[in-house]
Amino acid sequence: MEPTMSLFYGISVISAAIAFLFAAYLYVWVKKQPQENNRITEVAQLIREGANTFMKREYKILAVFSAVIAVIIFLLLPSPIWKTETLWKNAAMALAYIGGTVLSAIAGKLGLIVASLSNGRSAEAAAKDIKPAFLVGFRGGSVMGLIVVGSAVLGVSVVLAIVKEASILLGFSFGASSLALFAKAGGGIFTKTADVAADLTGKVELGIAEDDPRNPAVIADNVGDNVGDVAGMGADLFDSNVAALTSALVIAQTLSGTMNAMMVLCYAALGLLASIFGIATARISKNGTPTGALNSSTYVTSAAFLALTAGATALFGFSWYIWGCSALGLVVGVVIGLATDYFTDDSKPIVKKCAHASKSGPAFTVLSGVSYGFLSALPAMIGIAISALVSYKICATDALIAEYGANFPLFGISMAAVGMLSIVAMIISNDAYGPIVDNARGLAEMGNLGEEAIRVADELDSAGNTVKAVTKGFSIGAAGLTVISLLGTFMSEANAAGANIAGFDIMNPTVFFGILVGAAIPAVFSAMLILAVDKNAQRMVAEIHRQFDTIPGLKEGDENAKPEYDKCIDVATSGSLRELIPAGLVAIFATIAVGFIGGPSAVGGFLLGNIVSGLLLSLFMSNAGGLWDNSKKYVEAGNEGGKGSEAHKAAVIGDTVGDPFKDTAGPSINTQITVVSLVASLLSAIFVQYNIFG
Repeated sequence: MEPTMSLFYGISVISAAIAFLFAAYLYVWVKKQPQENNRITEVAQLIREGANTFMKREYKILAVFSAVIAVIIFLLLPSPIWKTETLWKNAAMALAYIGGTVLSAIAGKLGLIVASLSNGRSAEAAAKDIKPAFLVGFRGGSVMGLIVVGSAVLGVSVVLAIVKEASILLGFSFGASSLALFAKAGGGIFTKTADVAADLTGKVELGIAEDDPRNPAVIADNVGDNVGDVAGMGADLFDSNVAALTSALVIAQTLSGTMNAMMVLCYAALGLLASIFGIATARISKNGTPTGALNSSTYVTSAAFLALTAGATALFGFSWYIWGCSALGLVVGVVIGLATDYFTDDSKPIVKKCAHASKSGPAFTVLSGVSYGFLSALPAMIGIAISALVSYKICATDALIAEYGANFPLFGISMAAVGMLSIVAMIISNDAYGPIVDNARGLAEMGNLGEEAIRVADELDSAGNTVKAVTKGFSIGAAGLTVISLLGTFMSEANAAGANIAGFDIMNPTVFFGILVGAAIPAVFSAMLILAVDKNAQRMVAEIHRQFDTIPGLKEGDENAKPEYDKCIDVATSGSLRELIPAGLVAIFATIAVGFIGGPSAVGGFLLGNIVSGLLLSLFMSNAGGLWDNSKKYVEAGNEGGKGSEAHKAAVIGDTVGDPFKDTAGPSINTQITVVSLVASLLSAIFVQYNIFG
């Protein structure tokens, strides 16, 4: 049977339907697990209510923002409405944008719902054994992974099937990216406001446990895990997946024939099916560990994807060169994950060295973490560079270019990104597992489940921290390849508007101007987010002090003294909502300003600088933060003096510095890079027509 686009639209829809059905099964399974401890049920309800309140207020703000942007898109894109003869394209672009924002928001919200159901059940399972506790946390996270990727594959396929023009997908991707940028930034500011304030006042000042219910910030901290690490991260990875598929499909439509577009949809659908298989088989073996179980499920998913896509390539007559690019992307992604694991796993030497440095004081904790954080960026940067270079060279032969077109090498890079993100449902499952078991650890302590349950939850949490660092490295690497291919998409769109760009010569002063400005934006963006956490955490520390000073018996642990948890939740909510928009707007407006000043060549330079600077900073901050967090946990496990020692206090300070690095600024940068790349592609025709020096 001759393959057709209709066949692959059908395969995409069926794979998404299977993912949704399996997610529904896992949701029902998690919900059936026992939750009988009244205190845990009460606290879990507080966490759920706090998270829902924040999300409701955040989504109201983002709904207004999205409506304004949708109107602007309708008026201006793909071309100004007063100049276009194809009004339907402007309408389609605006509707696609709205679709991207809505699906991204739904993915985050559904992830939040299942995470808030899983945390208490995982805590109570920890009182029995590590295996059921792991399974509850992992399957809870898997619901989100399946929904996010299923929505991405379904959304891209449906939009393309309706409009038939891949360039309209840029609107869909921009919708996903813009909401993800603000959701990740807002959630990250919230979660680290609470985490930093709770750690500094609880552990450092008072010497009380991390999740001691006397601390008024402890519930806000747990709420933050859900709104930042679950809902925000879900929107973030939905955006990454959509952006990778969009860039590949836009470039595919510039090539000869439809086979390449079919390949994109086929590989995306098979990646989702491979992830379902990996999720279904995830277990802790007889003498295994949670980290081992999470890593082995990733390897199983990767092997399944390679086998399925090889079979599909042989069956449908796809290009083996492109299969090689996708396989290379996936393998490099796994290697990046392993390198990240080496720098952040508390069983490896780097974390132990940082913990040992803490014995000499917090300055040495910070210095060692910063140093190893910068070192950790090198393997990932080399991996991304190798993926891009080899993928380009594989597809850059004269014969292939003559057969498919000049953009075939860029298509190879874009398919390496699709390959690296092919197992993203498994990656999200691993990542969402982290905040679920982090909450479970706090609930085990607040529910008085005993030292053994807390120890089990700590082990699960430590694995979650390690795997979260690995998945962040993986997703940042994939974002790097995606935005390189989006640079190709920008060139295609600009050339279609008459730019005639063959490349970006850094000796051209217009290009160099763009590079310098673009390289500065990730640093400014990060500074704004970290300062937002800094200011907001100071406000929360003041609120915690007020409660300890004015509520009789609270500091002493009088059972009749109740902290005002809602006050701390409100501090985190109001502060994060106030700060979430400005940083994103700075990045977007900078892109537009460079375009109008220097034209498409300057924008190309801007994207180059933004990509290189952004990837370096993102990898550094994510890995340094994970390293500091696990150094603290390594000390708390009884090493280097254990809890209450000087090393412990220094490690907590290192973790406090790392919190906004790894959970606010670091993972938000890759979304920022994607957003400015999409803005550049969407406005490319306008930049060609209207500029000062271009």
